[in-house]
Amino acid sequence: MKHIKYLVLAITGFIYTSCNDEFLNPLPDSAVAVEAFFQSDDDVLAGVIGIYDAIQGVNENTETNIGRANRGVQFEHLLTEHRTDNTRNATLEGSKSDFHRYVVNANNVESEDYYQSMYEVIFRANNILNFIDVADENNRAKYAAEAKFLRAYAYFNLVRLYSDVPLVTSVVGPQDNEALFTRIPEAQIYDQIVEDLLEAVNTLDNTYKSRASRAAAQGLLAKVYLTQATPNYSGAQVLCEAIISSLDYDLEDNFRDVFYNELNDEIIFAIQYETGNSLESQSFSSEFTSAFRQGREDGQNIVNDNLVADFEMYGGNRGPESFVTFGTSNEVIKFLPEGSDITTTPPTYGANARDAGNDYIVLRYADVLLMHVEAIIGGGTMTSSSNALNSFQQVRNRAGLTDTVTSITKEELLRERRVELAFENQRWFDLIRFGAANSVLTAHADEMGYVYSSRDLLLPIPAREINISGGLLTQNAGY
Repeated sequence: MKHIKYLVLAITGFIYTSCNDEFLNPLPDSAVAVEAFFQSDDDVLAGVIGIYDAIQGVNENTETNIGRANRGVQFEHLLTEHRTDNTRNATLEGSKSDFHRYVVNANNVESEDYYQSMYEVIFRANNILNFIDVADENNRAKYAAEAKFLRAYAYFNLVRLYSDVPLVTSVVGPQDNEALFTRIPEAQIYDQIVEDLLEAVNTLDNTYKSRASRAAAQGLLAKVYLTQATPNYSGAQVLCEAIISSLDYDLEDNFRDVFYNELNDEIIFAIQYETGNSLESQSFSSEFTSAFRQGREDGQNIVNDNLVADFEMYGGNRGPESFVTFGTSNEVIKFLPEGSDITTTPPTYGANARDAGNDYIVLRYADVLLMHVEAIIGGGTMTSSSNALNSFQQVRNRAGLTDTVTSITKEELLRERRVELAFENQRWFDLIRFGAANSVLTAHADEMGYVYSSRDLLLPIPAREINISGGLLTQNAGY
Protein backbone atom coordinates (compact mmCIF):
# COMPACT_ATOMS: atom_id res chain seq x y z
CA MET A 1 0.00 0.00 0.00
CA LYS A 2 2.78 2.40 0.91
CA HIS A 3 4.29 2.72 -2.57
CA ILE A 4 0.90 3.52 -4.10
CA LYS A 5 0.22 6.37 -1.67
CA TYR A 6 2.39 8.81 -3.63
CA LEU A 7 0.14 8.46 -6.67
CA VAL A 8 -2.84 9.10 -4.46
CA LEU A 9 -1.32 12.23 -2.95
CA ALA A 10 -1.30 13.88 -6.35
CA ILE A 11 -5.05 13.60 -6.67
CA THR A 12 -6.56 13.75 -3.20
CA GLY A 13 -6.10 17.49 -2.89
CA PHE A 14 -8.71 18.21 -5.55
CA ILE A 15 -10.76 15.03 -5.58
CA TYR A 16 -11.69 14.94 -1.92
CA THR A 17 -13.12 17.55 0.35
CA SER A 18 -11.30 19.23 3.18
CA CYS A 19 -12.61 18.52 6.67
CA ASN A 20 -13.65 22.18 6.75
CA ASP A 21 -16.12 21.64 3.89
CA GLU A 22 -19.14 19.42 3.40
CA PHE A 23 -16.98 16.36 4.00
CA LEU A 24 -19.43 13.80 2.63
CA ASN A 25 -19.28 15.25 -0.88
CA PRO A 26 -16.94 16.90 -3.39
CA LEU A 27 -17.10 20.63 -3.90
CA PRO A 28 -18.92 21.49 -7.14
CA ASP A 29 -15.73 22.15 -9.14
CA SER A 30 -13.96 19.07 -7.78
CA ALA A 31 -16.58 16.80 -9.34
CA VAL A 32 -15.19 17.81 -12.74
CA ALA A 33 -11.68 16.99 -11.56
CA VAL A 34 -12.83 13.56 -10.45
CA GLU A 35 -14.34 12.78 -13.83
CA ALA A 36 -11.15 13.97 -15.52
CA PHE A 37 -9.01 11.77 -13.29
CA PHE A 38 -10.83 8.44 -13.41
CA GLN A 39 -9.93 7.31 -16.91
CA SER A 40 -8.34 3.89 -16.39
CA ASP A 41 -8.15 0.85 -14.17
CA ASP A 42 -4.99 2.25 -12.55
CA ASP A 43 -6.87 5.43 -11.68
CA VAL A 44 -9.63 3.48 -9.96
CA LEU A 45 -7.06 1.39 -8.07
CA ALA A 46 -5.35 4.60 -6.92
CA GLY A 47 -8.73 5.79 -5.67
CA VAL A 48 -9.28 2.54 -3.78
CA ILE A 49 -5.89 2.93 -2.10
CA GLY A 50 -6.90 6.48 -1.25
CA ILE A 51 -9.63 5.08 1.00
CA TYR A 52 -6.96 3.46 3.17
CA ASP A 53 -5.18 6.81 3.24
CA ALA A 54 -8.26 8.30 4.93
CA ILE A 55 -8.22 5.54 7.56
CA GLN A 56 -4.50 6.03 8.08
CA GLY A 57 -4.97 9.75 8.72
CA VAL A 58 -2.39 12.52 9.06
CA ASN A 59 0.39 12.42 11.65
CA GLU A 60 -0.23 15.09 14.29
CA ASN A 61 3.48 15.85 14.26
CA THR A 62 3.33 16.58 10.51
CA GLU A 63 0.25 18.80 10.54
CA THR A 64 -0.51 20.16 13.99
CA ASN A 65 -3.65 22.07 13.02
CA ILE A 66 -6.51 19.68 13.74
CA GLY A 67 -8.85 21.83 11.65
CA ARG A 68 -6.86 21.15 8.49
CA ALA A 69 -6.18 17.41 8.60
CA ASN A 70 -8.15 14.41 9.77
CA ARG A 71 -6.26 11.94 11.96
CA GLY A 72 -8.03 8.78 10.81
CA VAL A 73 -7.58 6.04 13.43
CA GLN A 74 -4.68 7.80 15.16
CA PHE A 75 -7.04 9.22 17.83
CA GLU A 76 -9.08 6.04 18.22
CA HIS A 77 -7.46 5.06 21.54
CA LEU A 78 -8.90 8.25 23.05
CA LEU A 79 -12.47 7.36 22.06
CA THR A 80 -12.12 3.71 23.11
CA GLU A 81 -9.34 2.65 25.52
CA HIS A 82 -9.44 5.91 27.47
CA ARG A 83 -13.14 5.51 28.17
CA THR A 84 -12.59 2.11 29.79
CA ASP A 85 -10.88 0.90 32.93
CA ASN A 86 -7.74 0.15 30.88
CA THR A 87 -5.98 3.48 30.38
CA ARG A 88 -6.05 7.23 30.88
CA ASN A 89 -4.33 10.43 29.86
CA ALA A 90 -1.25 11.46 31.84
CA THR A 91 -2.70 14.88 32.67
CA LEU A 92 -6.08 16.54 33.19
CA GLU A 93 -5.33 19.29 30.68
CA GLY A 94 -6.83 19.67 27.23
CA SER A 95 -9.64 17.98 25.35
CA LYS A 96 -7.76 14.67 25.10
CA SER A 97 -8.09 14.22 28.84
CA ASP A 98 -11.88 14.55 28.66
CA PHE A 99 -12.38 10.96 27.52
CA HIS A 100 -10.98 9.12 30.52
CA ARG A 101 -12.91 11.40 32.93
CA TYR A 102 -16.24 11.06 31.06
CA VAL A 103 -16.58 14.79 30.44
CA VAL A 104 -16.56 14.75 26.62
CA ASN A 105 -18.87 17.40 25.17
CA ALA A 106 -20.20 18.09 21.69
CA ASN A 107 -17.33 20.50 20.97
CA ASN A 108 -14.56 17.97 21.63
CA VAL A 109 -12.18 18.30 18.70
CA GLU A 110 -10.84 14.74 18.79
CA SER A 111 -14.31 13.23 18.66
CA GLU A 112 -15.22 15.61 15.85
CA ASP A 113 -12.08 14.63 13.97
CA TYR A 114 -12.81 10.91 14.29
CA TYR A 115 -16.41 11.39 13.13
CA GLN A 116 -15.21 13.35 10.11
CA SER A 117 -12.42 10.86 9.38
CA MET A 118 -14.87 7.97 9.19
CA TYR A 119 -17.13 9.95 6.88
CA GLU A 120 -14.14 10.77 4.71
CA VAL A 121 -13.63 7.02 4.36
CA ILE A 122 -17.30 6.64 3.45
CA PHE A 123 -17.17 9.47 0.91
CA ARG A 124 -14.11 8.04 -0.80
CA ALA A 125 -15.70 4.58 -0.95
CA ASN A 126 -18.91 6.02 -2.42
CA ASN A 127 -16.89 7.99 -4.94
CA ILE A 128 -15.06 4.90 -6.16
CA LEU A 129 -18.34 3.02 -6.52
CA ASN A 130 -19.60 5.91 -8.63
CA PHE A 131 -16.77 5.36 -11.14
CA ILE A 132 -16.41 1.59 -10.88
CA ASP A 133 -17.32 1.07 -14.57
CA VAL A 134 -14.07 2.81 -15.54
CA ALA A 135 -12.11 -0.15 -14.13
CA ASP A 136 -11.28 -3.23 -16.19
CA GLU A 137 -14.22 -5.60 -16.23
CA ASN A 138 -12.25 -8.33 -14.45
CA ASN A 139 -11.44 -5.98 -11.55
CA ARG A 140 -14.74 -4.20 -11.02
CA ALA A 141 -16.25 -6.70 -8.59
CA LYS A 142 -13.19 -6.85 -6.32
CA TYR A 143 -12.69 -3.06 -6.33
CA ALA A 144 -16.36 -2.58 -5.47
CA ALA A 145 -16.20 -5.22 -2.72
CA GLU A 146 -13.08 -3.61 -1.28
CA ALA A 147 -14.71 -0.18 -1.22
CA LYS A 148 -17.81 -1.62 0.44
CA PHE A 149 -15.72 -3.44 3.05
CA LEU A 150 -14.07 -0.14 3.99
CA ARG A 151 -17.40 1.68 4.03
CA ALA A 152 -18.77 -1.00 6.35
CA TYR A 153 -15.71 -0.70 8.58
CA ALA A 154 -16.25 3.06 8.94
CA TYR A 155 -19.98 2.72 9.59
CA PHE A 156 -19.37 -0.01 12.17
CA ASN A 157 -17.08 2.34 14.08
CA LEU A 158 -19.56 5.21 13.83
CA VAL A 159 -22.69 3.31 14.84
CA ARG A 160 -21.00 1.79 17.89
CA LEU A 161 -19.68 5.14 19.13
CA TYR A 162 -22.50 7.52 18.12
CA SER A 163 -25.55 5.26 17.49
CA ASP A 164 -27.90 6.57 14.76
CA VAL A 165 -25.90 8.42 12.09
CA PRO A 166 -26.55 9.63 8.53
CA LEU A 167 -26.46 6.74 6.06
CA VAL A 168 -25.02 7.84 2.71
CA THR A 169 -24.27 5.15 0.14
CA SER A 170 -23.83 7.28 -2.98
CA VAL A 171 -22.31 10.62 -3.92
CA VAL A 172 -25.06 13.20 -3.38
CA GLY A 173 -25.29 16.92 -3.99
CA PRO A 174 -23.81 19.29 -1.40
CA GLN A 175 -27.24 20.81 -0.79
CA ASP A 176 -28.97 17.49 -0.16
CA ASN A 177 -29.29 18.07 3.57
CA GLU A 178 -31.84 15.33 4.09
CA ALA A 179 -29.38 12.66 2.93
CA LEU A 180 -26.39 14.28 4.60
CA PHE A 181 -27.86 15.03 8.01
CA THR A 182 -30.80 12.72 8.73
CA ARG A 183 -29.92 10.25 11.45
CA ILE A 184 -30.87 6.71 10.42
CA PRO A 185 -31.78 4.08 13.07
CA GLU A 186 -29.01 1.71 14.13
CA ALA A 187 -30.84 -1.30 12.73
CA GLN A 188 -30.77 0.15 9.21
CA ILE A 189 -27.11 1.08 9.55
CA TYR A 190 -26.36 -2.50 10.54
CA ASP A 191 -28.38 -3.83 7.59
CA GLN A 192 -26.13 -1.84 5.25
CA ILE A 193 -22.97 -2.96 7.05
CA VAL A 194 -24.01 -6.61 6.77
CA GLU A 195 -24.91 -6.23 3.08
CA ASP A 196 -21.54 -4.62 2.30
CA LEU A 197 -19.55 -7.20 4.24
CA LEU A 198 -21.40 -10.16 2.71
CA GLU A 199 -20.43 -8.87 -0.73
CA ALA A 200 -16.82 -8.63 0.42
CA VAL A 201 -16.92 -12.18 1.85
CA ASN A 202 -18.31 -13.54 -1.41
CA THR A 203 -15.95 -11.63 -3.70
CA LEU A 204 -12.52 -11.16 -2.09
CA ASP A 205 -9.71 -13.63 -1.43
CA ASN A 206 -6.98 -13.67 1.19
CA THR A 207 -4.23 -12.11 -0.89
CA TYR A 208 -3.73 -9.08 1.34
CA LYS A 209 -3.25 -8.25 4.99
CA SER A 210 -2.93 -4.48 4.54
CA ARG A 211 -5.99 -4.35 2.28
CA ALA A 212 -9.43 -5.88 2.50
CA SER A 213 -9.63 -9.67 2.28
CA ARG A 214 -12.21 -12.41 2.62
CA ALA A 215 -11.00 -13.25 6.13
CA ALA A 216 -11.04 -9.59 7.18
CA ALA A 217 -14.64 -9.34 5.97
CA GLN A 218 -15.55 -12.62 7.72
CA GLY A 219 -13.96 -11.50 10.99
CA LEU A 220 -15.51 -8.04 10.89
CA LEU A 221 -18.91 -9.50 10.00
CA ALA A 222 -18.61 -11.95 12.90
CA LYS A 223 -18.04 -9.01 15.24
CA VAL A 224 -21.01 -7.20 13.68
CA TYR A 225 -23.22 -10.25 14.27
CA LEU A 226 -22.09 -10.40 17.90
CA THR A 227 -22.73 -6.67 18.37
CA GLN A 228 -26.20 -6.22 16.88
CA ALA A 229 -29.14 -5.69 19.19
CA THR A 230 -30.28 -9.20 18.32
CA PRO A 231 -26.98 -11.07 17.98
CA ASN A 232 -26.54 -13.71 15.30
CA TYR A 233 -24.39 -16.11 17.32
CA SER A 234 -24.62 -19.02 14.91
CA GLY A 235 -23.68 -16.79 11.98
CA ALA A 236 -20.68 -15.45 13.91
CA GLN A 237 -19.58 -18.98 14.80
CA VAL A 238 -19.71 -20.10 11.17
CA LEU A 239 -17.65 -17.10 10.07
CA CYS A 240 -15.00 -17.63 12.74
CA GLU A 241 -14.78 -21.33 11.88
CA ALA A 242 -14.34 -20.44 8.20
CA ILE A 243 -11.29 -18.35 9.10
CA ILE A 244 -9.93 -21.07 11.40
CA SER A 245 -10.42 -23.86 8.85
CA SER A 246 -8.84 -21.82 6.04
CA LEU A 247 -5.43 -22.41 7.70
CA ASP A 248 -4.31 -19.05 6.28
CA TYR A 249 -3.67 -17.63 9.76
CA ASP A 250 -2.09 -18.79 12.98
CA LEU A 251 -0.95 -17.45 16.34
CA GLU A 252 2.62 -16.21 16.47
CA ASP A 253 4.73 -18.34 18.81
CA ASN A 254 6.11 -15.21 20.48
CA PHE A 255 3.54 -12.64 21.61
CA ARG A 256 5.96 -9.77 20.94
CA ASP A 257 6.27 -10.75 17.28
CA VAL A 258 2.60 -9.93 16.75
CA PHE A 259 3.49 -6.24 17.03
CA TYR A 260 7.06 -6.06 15.71
CA ASN A 261 7.06 -8.63 12.90
CA GLU A 262 4.50 -6.75 10.87
CA LEU A 263 1.96 -8.48 8.61
CA ASN A 264 2.85 -11.75 10.33
CA ASP A 265 0.81 -14.96 10.26
CA GLU A 266 -1.53 -13.67 12.97
CA ILE A 267 -2.48 -10.44 11.24
CA ILE A 268 -5.72 -10.52 9.27
CA PHE A 269 -6.09 -6.78 8.59
CA ALA A 270 -3.80 -3.90 9.51
CA ILE A 271 -3.37 -0.28 8.44
CA GLN A 272 0.26 0.31 7.50
CA TYR A 273 2.56 3.19 8.38
CA GLU A 274 6.18 3.91 7.44
CA THR A 275 8.90 4.99 9.86
CA GLY A 276 10.51 8.37 9.24
CA ASN A 277 8.18 9.34 6.39
CA SER A 278 6.12 12.31 7.52
CA LEU A 279 3.44 11.55 4.93
CA GLU A 280 3.14 7.88 5.89
CA SER A 281 3.91 7.76 9.63
CA GLN A 282 1.86 7.89 12.82
CA SER A 283 2.37 9.76 16.08
CA PHE A 284 0.44 7.66 18.59
CA SER A 285 3.46 5.46 19.38
CA SER A 286 5.38 8.47 20.69
CA GLU A 287 2.37 9.73 22.65
CA PHE A 288 2.20 6.46 24.61
CA THR A 289 5.48 7.45 26.32
CA SER A 290 5.42 9.59 29.46
CA ALA A 291 8.29 9.14 31.93
CA PHE A 292 10.78 9.68 29.10
CA ARG A 293 8.45 11.63 26.90
CA GLN A 294 8.89 11.34 23.14
CA GLY A 295 5.57 12.80 22.01
CA ARG A 296 4.23 16.31 21.86
CA GLU A 297 2.17 15.80 25.03
CA ASP A 298 2.68 14.38 28.52
CA GLY A 299 1.55 10.87 27.67
CA GLN A 300 -1.54 8.94 26.64
CA ASN A 301 -2.75 5.38 27.27
CA ILE A 302 -1.23 5.37 30.76
CA VAL A 303 -2.10 1.94 32.13
CA ASN A 304 -4.45 1.81 35.11
CA ASP A 305 -3.43 -0.18 38.19
CA ASN A 306 -6.41 -2.55 37.96
CA LEU A 307 -5.28 -3.65 34.49
CA VAL A 308 -1.75 -4.14 35.80
CA ALA A 309 -3.26 -6.40 38.48
CA ASP A 310 -5.14 -8.40 35.82
CA PHE A 311 -1.93 -8.83 33.83
CA GLU A 312 -0.16 -10.10 36.93
CA MET A 313 -2.94 -12.56 37.73
CA TYR A 314 -4.08 -13.67 34.27
CA GLY A 315 -1.71 -12.28 31.65
CA GLY A 316 1.07 -14.87 31.66
CA ASN A 317 3.93 -13.68 29.46
CA ARG A 318 1.78 -10.97 27.85
CA GLY A 319 2.28 -8.40 30.61
CA PRO A 320 6.01 -7.77 30.04
CA GLU A 321 5.32 -7.39 26.30
CA SER A 322 2.33 -5.09 26.80
CA PHE A 323 3.41 -2.45 29.32
CA VAL A 324 6.43 -1.23 31.28
CA THR A 325 6.63 0.63 34.58
CA PHE A 326 8.98 3.60 34.88
CA GLY A 327 8.72 4.91 38.43
CA THR A 328 4.99 5.45 38.86
CA SER A 329 4.17 5.50 35.15
CA ASN A 330 2.75 2.34 33.56
CA GLU A 331 3.24 2.76 29.80
CA VAL A 332 2.12 0.82 26.73
CA ILE A 333 4.95 -0.96 24.90
CA LYS A 334 3.02 -2.88 22.25
CA PHE A 335 3.82 -0.10 19.77
CA LEU A 336 7.30 1.18 20.64
CA PRO A 337 8.75 3.26 17.76
CA GLU A 338 11.29 1.48 15.59
CA GLY A 339 14.77 1.45 17.14
CA SER A 340 13.50 1.61 20.73
CA ASP A 341 15.47 0.02 23.56
CA ILE A 342 13.76 0.32 26.93
CA THR A 343 16.42 -1.75 28.68
CA THR A 344 18.93 1.11 28.61
CA THR A 345 19.16 3.88 31.22
CA PRO A 346 17.53 6.08 30.15
CA PRO A 347 15.54 4.16 27.54
CA THR A 348 15.96 5.13 23.90
CA TYR A 349 13.20 5.40 21.32
CA GLY A 350 14.95 5.41 17.95
CA ALA A 351 15.55 8.26 15.56
CA ASN A 352 11.93 8.83 14.49
CA ALA A 353 9.70 8.39 17.53
CA ARG A 354 7.19 11.01 16.33
CA ASP A 355 7.24 9.60 12.81
CA ALA A 356 6.64 5.99 13.80
CA GLY A 357 5.87 3.15 11.41
CA ASN A 358 4.06 0.71 13.70
CA ASP A 359 1.01 -0.68 11.95
CA TYR A 360 -2.47 -0.18 13.37
CA ILE A 361 -3.91 -3.68 13.89
CA VAL A 362 -7.61 -3.86 13.06
CA LEU A 363 -8.08 -7.63 13.31
CA ARG A 364 -5.83 -10.54 14.26
CA TYR A 365 -6.28 -14.28 14.66
CA ALA A 366 -6.35 -14.31 18.48
CA ASP A 367 -9.36 -11.98 18.33
CA VAL A 368 -11.10 -14.44 15.98
CA LEU A 369 -10.39 -17.38 18.31
CA LEU A 370 -11.89 -15.50 21.25
CA MET A 371 -14.88 -14.39 19.18
CA HIS A 372 -15.34 -18.05 18.32
CA VAL A 373 -15.70 -18.80 22.04
CA GLU A 374 -18.07 -15.86 22.45
CA ALA A 375 -20.28 -17.08 19.62
CA ILE A 376 -20.48 -20.57 21.11
CA ILE A 377 -21.41 -19.20 24.55
CA GLY A 378 -24.06 -17.17 22.75
CA GLY A 379 -26.80 -15.94 25.02
CA GLY A 380 -25.67 -18.18 27.86
CA THR A 381 -23.16 -17.61 30.63
CA MET A 382 -20.62 -20.41 30.06
CA THR A 383 -19.60 -23.28 27.80
CA SER A 384 -17.79 -26.61 27.97
CA SER A 385 -17.85 -27.07 24.19
CA SER A 386 -14.65 -28.74 22.95
CA ASN A 387 -14.50 -26.33 20.01
CA ALA A 388 -14.64 -23.33 22.32
CA LEU A 389 -12.15 -24.86 24.74
CA ASN A 390 -9.70 -25.51 21.91
CA SER A 391 -9.85 -21.90 20.69
CA PHE A 392 -9.56 -20.52 24.21
CA GLN A 393 -6.72 -22.87 25.13
CA GLN A 394 -4.66 -21.83 22.09
CA VAL A 395 -4.64 -18.21 23.19
CA ARG A 396 -3.78 -19.09 26.78
CA ASN A 397 -1.09 -21.58 25.80
CA ARG A 398 0.68 -18.94 23.72
CA ALA A 399 0.68 -16.75 26.84
CA GLY A 400 2.47 -19.52 28.75
CA LEU A 401 -0.68 -20.54 30.66
CA THR A 402 -0.78 -24.27 30.09
CA ASP A 403 -3.28 -25.40 32.72
CA THR A 404 -6.14 -27.32 31.10
CA VAL A 405 -9.39 -25.36 30.86
CA THR A 406 -12.56 -27.44 31.19
CA SER A 407 -15.16 -24.67 31.02
CA ILE A 408 -15.28 -20.98 30.17
CA THR A 409 -17.60 -18.41 31.68
CA LYS A 410 -18.50 -15.19 29.93
CA GLU A 411 -16.70 -13.27 32.69
CA GLU A 412 -13.52 -15.31 32.11
CA LEU A 413 -13.74 -14.68 28.38
CA LEU A 414 -14.11 -10.93 28.90
CA ARG A 415 -11.08 -10.96 31.16
CA GLU A 416 -9.07 -13.00 28.65
CA ARG A 417 -9.92 -10.53 25.91
CA ARG A 418 -8.80 -7.72 28.20
CA VAL A 419 -5.25 -9.04 28.75
CA GLU A 420 -4.84 -10.40 25.22
CA LEU A 421 -6.11 -7.34 23.33
CA ALA A 422 -5.23 -4.52 25.75
CA PHE A 423 -4.37 -1.22 24.01
CA GLU A 424 -5.75 -2.47 20.69
CA ASN A 425 -8.94 -0.44 21.12
CA GLN A 426 -11.18 -3.43 21.77
CA ARG A 427 -12.05 -3.10 25.48
CA TRP A 428 -14.76 -0.43 25.09
CA PHE A 429 -16.62 -2.42 22.47
CA ASP A 430 -16.19 -5.64 24.45
CA LEU A 431 -17.73 -4.11 27.57
CA ILE A 432 -20.72 -2.90 25.56
CA ARG A 433 -21.14 -6.20 23.73
CA PHE A 434 -20.90 -8.29 26.90
CA GLY A 435 -23.42 -6.06 28.69
CA ALA A 436 -20.83 -5.20 31.34
CA ALA A 437 -20.15 -1.54 30.57
CA ASN A 438 -22.34 0.10 33.21
CA SER A 439 -21.22 -2.10 36.08
CA VAL A 440 -17.51 -2.10 35.20
CA LEU A 441 -17.30 1.61 34.39
CA THR A 442 -19.35 2.69 37.41
CA ALA A 443 -16.96 0.81 39.69
CA HIS A 444 -13.98 2.19 37.78
CA ALA A 445 -15.26 5.78 38.02
CA ASP A 446 -15.88 5.40 41.75
CA GLU A 447 -12.33 4.10 42.23
CA MET A 448 -10.77 6.93 40.20
CA GLY A 449 -13.00 9.77 41.38
CA TYR A 450 -14.74 10.28 38.03
CA VAL A 451 -18.45 10.81 37.40
CA TYR A 452 -19.86 8.22 34.99
CA SER A 453 -23.45 7.75 33.83
CA SER A 454 -25.19 5.67 31.19
CA ARG A 455 -25.20 8.78 28.98
CA ASP A 456 -21.49 8.12 28.45
CA LEU A 457 -22.20 4.88 26.58
CA LEU A 458 -22.46 7.12 23.48
CA LEU A 459 -20.35 10.02 22.37
CA PRO A 460 -22.10 13.28 21.46
CA ILE A 461 -22.77 14.08 17.83
CA PRO A 462 -20.21 16.83 17.06
CA ALA A 463 -21.76 20.27 17.51
CA ARG A 464 -20.13 21.50 14.33
CA GLU A 465 -22.08 18.98 12.26
CA ILE A 466 -25.34 19.94 13.95
CA ASN A 467 -24.62 23.59 13.21
CA ILE A 468 -23.83 22.87 9.55
CA SER A 469 -27.08 20.93 9.25
CA GLY A 470 -29.10 23.88 10.49
CA GLY A 471 -30.44 21.73 13.31
CA LEU A 472 -31.54 18.82 11.11
CA LEU A 473 -28.91 16.59 12.72
CA THR A 474 -30.05 15.86 16.28
CA GLN A 475 -28.02 15.27 19.44
CA ASN A 476 -27.72 12.16 21.59
CA ALA A 477 -29.62 12.18 24.87
CA GLY A 478 -27.93 13.89 27.79
CA TYR A 479 -25.74 16.21 25.73
